[in-house]
Amino acid sequence: MSVLKIRTGLAAVFAALTFVAASPAAPALAANPYERGPAPTTSSIEASRGSFAIAQTTVARSSVSGFGGGTIYYPTSTAEGTFGAIAISPGFTASQSSVSWLGPRLASQGFVIITIDTLSTLDQPASRGTQLLAALDYLTRTSGVRTRIDATRLGVMGHSMGGGGSLSASVSRPALQAAIPLTPWHGTKSWSSDRVPTLIIGAENDTVAPVSSHSEPFYTSLPSTIEKAYLELNNASHSAPTSTNVTVAKYSISWLKRFIDNDTRYDQFLCPAPSGSAIQEYRDTCPHS
Repeated sequence: MSVLKIRTGLAAVFAALTFVAASPAAPALAANPYERGPAPTTSSIEASRGSFAIAQTTVARSSVSGFGGGTIYYPTSTAEGTFGAIAISPGFTASQSSVSWLGPRLASQGFVIITIDTLSTLDQPASRGTQLLAALDYLTRTSGVRTRIDATRLGVMGHSMGGGGSLSASVSRPALQAAIPLTPWHGTKSWSSDRVPTLIIGAENDTVAPVSSHSEPFYTSLPSTIEKAYLELNNASHSAPTSTNVTVAKYSISWLKRFIDNDTRYDQFLCPAPSGSAIQEYRDTCPHS
Protein backbone atom coordinates (compact mmCIF):
# COMPACT_ATOMS: atom_id res chain seq x y z
CA MET A 1 0.00 0.00 0.00
CA SER A 2 1.34 3.41 -0.85
CA VAL A 3 2.30 5.99 1.75
CA LEU A 4 -0.25 8.33 0.22
CA LYS A 5 -3.10 5.85 0.76
CA ILE A 6 -2.05 5.22 4.35
CA ARG A 7 -1.95 8.93 5.10
CA THR A 8 -5.31 9.46 3.41
CA GLY A 9 -6.84 6.66 5.46
CA LEU A 10 -5.41 7.98 8.71
CA ALA A 11 -6.68 11.44 7.90
CA ALA A 12 -10.19 10.09 7.37
CA VAL A 13 -10.12 8.23 10.69
CA PHE A 14 -8.80 11.31 12.50
CA ALA A 15 -11.53 13.48 10.96
CA ALA A 16 -14.21 11.02 12.03
CA LEU A 17 -12.91 10.93 15.60
CA THR A 18 -12.74 14.71 15.70
CA PHE A 19 -16.37 14.93 14.53
CA VAL A 20 -17.52 12.53 17.25
CA ALA A 21 -15.59 14.42 19.92
CA ALA A 22 -16.94 17.77 18.77
CA SER A 23 -20.55 16.57 18.47
CA PRO A 24 -22.82 17.69 21.30
CA ALA A 25 -23.70 15.11 23.92
CA ALA A 26 -27.08 13.43 23.62
CA PRO A 27 -29.69 15.53 25.36
CA ALA A 28 -30.42 14.60 28.96
CA LEU A 29 -33.82 13.29 29.89
CA ALA A 30 -36.29 16.16 30.10
CA ALA A 31 -37.02 17.46 33.58
CA ASN A 32 -40.56 17.06 34.92
CA PRO A 33 -42.58 19.33 32.60
CA TYR A 34 -45.09 20.09 35.36
CA GLU A 35 -42.70 21.62 37.88
CA ARG A 36 -43.73 25.17 38.64
CA GLY A 37 -41.76 27.63 40.73
CA PRO A 38 -38.37 27.45 42.44
CA ALA A 39 -37.10 24.55 44.50
CA PRO A 40 -39.18 24.47 47.70
CA THR A 41 -37.95 25.09 51.22
CA THR A 42 -39.69 24.87 54.56
CA SER A 43 -39.91 28.66 54.54
CA SER A 44 -41.44 28.78 51.05
CA ILE A 45 -44.28 26.37 51.83
CA GLU A 46 -44.99 27.95 55.20
CA ALA A 47 -45.08 31.48 53.76
CA SER A 48 -48.39 33.29 53.36
CA ARG A 49 -47.65 33.72 49.64
CA GLY A 50 -45.68 31.75 47.09
CA SER A 51 -43.57 32.97 44.18
CA PHE A 52 -46.41 33.58 41.69
CA ALA A 53 -48.20 36.92 41.35
CA ILE A 54 -51.93 36.24 41.32
CA ALA A 55 -55.25 37.79 40.42
CA GLN A 56 -58.82 36.84 41.23
CA THR A 57 -62.20 37.00 39.56
CA THR A 58 -65.74 36.49 40.81
CA VAL A 59 -67.97 33.83 39.28
CA ALA A 60 -71.62 34.87 39.63
CA ARG A 61 -74.11 32.20 40.66
CA SER A 62 -76.30 33.23 37.74
CA SER A 63 -73.53 32.62 35.21
CA VAL A 64 -72.96 28.93 35.96
CA SER A 65 -74.88 25.72 36.48
CA GLY A 66 -74.21 22.79 38.77
CA PHE A 67 -72.76 24.85 41.64
CA GLY A 68 -73.40 28.18 43.32
CA GLY A 69 -70.67 30.35 41.82
CA GLY A 70 -67.44 31.26 43.53
CA THR A 71 -64.08 32.98 43.24
CA ILE A 72 -61.17 32.03 40.97
CA TYR A 73 -57.59 32.73 42.03
CA TYR A 74 -54.91 32.27 39.39
CA PRO A 75 -51.27 33.08 38.53
CA THR A 76 -51.06 36.11 36.26
CA SER A 77 -48.19 34.74 34.14
CA THR A 78 -48.11 31.54 32.11
CA ALA A 79 -44.42 31.89 31.27
CA GLU A 80 -43.78 28.53 32.95
CA GLY A 81 -46.73 26.86 31.22
CA THR A 82 -50.24 25.86 32.24
CA PHE A 83 -51.27 24.98 35.79
CA GLY A 84 -53.14 22.30 37.63
CA ALA A 85 -56.50 23.35 39.10
CA ILE A 86 -58.32 22.63 42.37
CA ALA A 87 -61.93 23.21 43.42
CA ILE A 88 -62.63 23.77 47.14
CA SER A 89 -66.02 23.40 48.87
CA PRO A 90 -67.16 24.83 52.21
CA GLY A 91 -68.99 22.79 54.80
CA PHE A 92 -72.57 22.49 56.03
CA THR A 93 -74.32 25.91 56.42
CA ALA A 94 -71.11 27.70 55.35
CA SER A 95 -70.22 29.84 52.34
CA GLN A 96 -66.99 30.02 50.36
CA SER A 97 -65.72 32.65 52.78
CA SER A 98 -64.92 29.83 55.22
CA VAL A 99 -62.31 28.41 52.83
CA SER A 100 -61.34 31.60 50.99
CA TRP A 101 -57.96 31.91 52.74
CA LEU A 102 -56.80 28.86 50.78
CA GLY A 103 -57.46 30.54 47.41
CA PRO A 104 -54.58 33.04 47.25
CA ARG A 105 -52.30 30.87 49.36
CA LEU A 106 -52.47 27.92 46.98
CA ALA A 107 -52.72 29.93 43.75
CA SER A 108 -49.51 31.81 44.57
CA GLN A 109 -47.73 28.45 44.66
CA GLY A 110 -48.68 27.77 41.04
CA PHE A 111 -52.28 26.51 40.83
CA VAL A 112 -55.61 27.78 39.58
CA ILE A 113 -58.07 27.65 42.49
CA ILE A 114 -61.83 28.03 42.64
CA THR A 115 -63.52 28.33 46.03
CA ILE A 116 -67.21 27.62 45.53
CA ASP A 117 -70.54 28.42 47.05
CA THR A 118 -72.89 25.46 47.01
CA LEU A 119 -76.38 25.48 45.56
CA SER A 120 -77.71 25.35 49.11
CA THR A 121 -75.77 25.74 52.33
CA LEU A 122 -77.60 22.61 53.52
CA ASP A 123 -76.35 20.38 50.68
CA GLN A 124 -75.10 16.95 51.76
CA PRO A 125 -71.62 15.61 50.97
CA ALA A 126 -72.55 13.67 47.82
CA SER A 127 -74.11 16.80 46.34
CA ARG A 128 -71.07 18.83 47.27
CA GLY A 129 -68.91 16.29 45.46
CA THR A 130 -71.00 16.67 42.31
CA GLN A 131 -70.72 20.44 42.62
CA LEU A 132 -66.93 20.29 42.98
CA LEU A 133 -66.77 18.39 39.70
CA ALA A 134 -69.13 20.88 38.05
CA ALA A 135 -66.82 23.68 39.18
CA LEU A 136 -63.79 21.91 37.68
CA ASP A 137 -65.69 21.40 34.41
CA TYR A 138 -66.53 25.09 34.36
CA LEU A 139 -62.91 26.02 35.02
CA THR A 140 -61.52 23.86 32.24
CA ARG A 141 -64.23 24.30 29.60
CA THR A 142 -65.80 27.75 29.70
CA SER A 143 -64.13 29.95 32.30
CA GLY A 144 -62.01 32.93 31.32
CA VAL A 145 -58.93 31.17 32.75
CA ARG A 146 -59.39 27.88 30.92
CA THR A 147 -56.33 28.41 28.70
CA ARG A 148 -54.18 28.65 31.83
CA ILE A 149 -55.22 25.19 33.01
CA ASP A 150 -54.00 21.69 32.18
CA ALA A 151 -57.30 19.80 32.31
CA THR A 152 -55.51 16.51 32.98
CA ARG A 153 -54.16 17.76 36.33
CA LEU A 154 -57.08 18.47 38.65
CA GLY A 155 -57.88 18.07 42.33
CA VAL A 156 -60.55 18.67 44.96
CA MET A 157 -60.59 19.89 48.53
CA GLY A 158 -63.27 20.73 51.04
CA HIS A 159 -64.06 21.36 54.68
CA SER A 160 -66.44 19.21 56.77
CA MET A 161 -69.27 18.08 54.45
CA GLY A 162 -67.22 19.68 51.68
CA GLY A 163 -64.39 17.35 52.71
CA GLY A 164 -66.81 14.46 52.52
CA GLY A 165 -67.76 15.84 49.13
CA SER A 166 -64.14 15.63 47.98
CA LEU A 167 -64.19 11.91 48.80
CA SER A 168 -67.41 11.48 46.82
CA ALA A 169 -65.93 13.42 43.91
CA SER A 170 -62.85 11.21 43.91
CA VAL A 171 -64.89 8.04 43.62
CA SER A 172 -67.00 9.59 40.84
CA ARG A 173 -63.96 10.78 38.89
CA PRO A 174 -60.90 8.57 39.48
CA ALA A 175 -58.90 10.59 36.93
CA LEU A 176 -58.46 13.32 39.56
CA GLN A 177 -54.84 13.67 40.64
CA ALA A 178 -55.33 14.64 44.29
CA ALA A 179 -57.92 15.11 47.03
CA ILE A 180 -57.61 16.78 50.43
CA PRO A 181 -60.60 16.37 52.78
CA LEU A 182 -60.29 18.84 55.68
CA THR A 183 -61.86 17.63 58.96
CA PRO A 184 -64.26 15.72 56.69
CA TRP A 185 -67.79 14.58 57.54
CA HIS A 186 -69.60 11.86 55.59
CA GLY A 187 -72.21 9.23 56.40
CA THR A 188 -70.35 6.71 54.24
CA LYS A 189 -67.39 5.26 56.10
CA SER A 190 -65.78 2.98 53.51
CA TRP A 191 -63.89 4.38 50.52
CA SER A 192 -62.28 1.20 49.25
CA SER A 193 -63.13 2.05 45.63
CA ASP A 194 -61.24 5.36 45.75
CA ARG A 195 -58.28 5.58 43.34
CA VAL A 196 -57.19 9.20 43.92
CA PRO A 197 -54.10 10.14 46.01
CA THR A 198 -55.72 11.46 49.19
CA LEU A 199 -54.47 13.45 52.18
CA ILE A 200 -57.01 13.51 55.01
CA ILE A 201 -56.55 16.21 57.64
CA GLY A 202 -58.37 15.60 60.90
CA ALA A 203 -58.41 17.51 64.20
CA GLU A 204 -57.76 16.02 67.62
CA ASN A 205 -60.56 17.89 69.41
CA ASP A 206 -63.15 17.72 66.62
CA THR A 207 -66.58 17.12 68.18
CA VAL A 208 -68.55 17.67 64.94
CA ALA A 209 -66.72 15.05 62.88
CA PRO A 210 -64.69 13.15 65.50
CA VAL A 211 -61.62 11.55 63.97
CA SER A 212 -62.56 8.20 65.50
CA SER A 213 -65.75 8.02 63.42
CA HIS A 214 -64.78 10.07 60.37
CA SER A 215 -61.18 10.90 59.37
CA GLU A 216 -59.54 7.76 60.77
CA PRO A 217 -61.97 5.21 59.33
CA PHE A 218 -61.98 7.12 56.03
CA TYR A 219 -58.20 6.84 55.87
CA THR A 220 -58.13 3.19 56.92
CA SER A 221 -60.73 2.26 54.30
CA LEU A 222 -58.78 3.82 51.43
CA PRO A 223 -57.04 1.03 49.52
CA SER A 224 -53.37 0.40 50.20
CA THR A 225 -52.75 0.51 46.46
CA ILE A 226 -53.12 4.31 46.32
CA GLU A 227 -51.01 7.04 47.82
CA LYS A 228 -52.67 8.23 51.02
CA ALA A 229 -51.84 10.11 54.19
CA TYR A 230 -53.56 11.05 57.42
CA LEU A 231 -52.53 14.15 59.36
CA GLU A 232 -54.20 14.91 62.68
CA LEU A 233 -53.89 18.48 63.94
CA ASN A 234 -52.83 18.64 67.57
CA ASN A 235 -55.29 20.20 70.02
CA ALA A 236 -57.42 21.54 67.16
CA SER A 237 -61.17 21.81 66.57
CA HIS A 238 -63.43 21.06 63.62
CA SER A 239 -63.13 24.63 62.36
CA ALA A 240 -59.30 24.69 62.34
CA PRO A 241 -59.09 24.60 58.50
CA THR A 242 -61.48 27.55 58.08
CA SER A 243 -58.90 30.20 58.99
CA THR A 244 -55.22 30.66 58.23
CA ASN A 245 -53.39 27.56 59.39
CA VAL A 246 -49.73 27.05 58.51
CA THR A 247 -49.84 23.27 59.02
CA VAL A 248 -52.89 22.82 56.79
CA ALA A 249 -51.32 25.03 54.11
CA LYS A 250 -47.85 23.47 54.31
CA TYR A 251 -48.97 19.89 53.81
CA SER A 252 -51.76 20.74 51.38
CA ILE A 253 -49.24 22.53 49.15
CA SER A 254 -46.83 19.60 49.39
CA TRP A 255 -49.54 17.04 48.55
CA LEU A 256 -50.91 19.03 45.61
CA LYS A 257 -47.44 19.71 44.24
CA ARG A 258 -46.44 16.08 44.56
CA PHE A 259 -49.49 14.56 42.93
CA ILE A 260 -50.95 17.22 40.63
CA ASP A 261 -47.56 18.49 39.44
CA ASN A 262 -45.72 15.17 39.87
CA ASP A 263 -43.09 17.25 41.63
CA THR A 264 -40.86 14.96 43.66
CA ARG A 265 -39.06 17.98 45.13
CA TYR A 266 -41.91 18.02 47.66
CA ASP A 267 -41.43 14.43 48.84
CA GLN A 268 -39.07 15.74 51.50
CA PHE A 269 -42.00 17.33 53.37
CA LEU A 270 -44.14 14.18 53.27
CA CYS A 271 -41.60 11.37 53.69
CA PRO A 272 -40.43 10.42 56.21
CA ALA A 273 -43.50 11.16 58.29
CA PRO A 274 -43.40 14.76 59.53
CA SER A 275 -43.68 15.58 63.21
CA GLY A 276 -43.84 18.62 65.46
CA SER A 277 -45.98 20.26 68.10
CA ALA A 278 -48.75 21.06 65.58
CA ILE A 279 -49.18 17.40 64.57
CA GLN A 280 -50.86 14.87 66.84
CA GLU A 281 -50.45 11.97 64.44
CA TYR A 282 -49.29 11.30 60.87
CA ARG A 283 -49.66 8.18 58.76
CA ASP A 284 -48.50 7.74 55.18
CA THR A 285 -47.77 5.20 52.47
CA CYS A 286 -44.19 6.46 52.06
CA PRO A 287 -42.17 6.22 49.92
CA HIS A 288 -44.08 7.81 47.04
CA SER A 289 -41.56 7.07 44.29
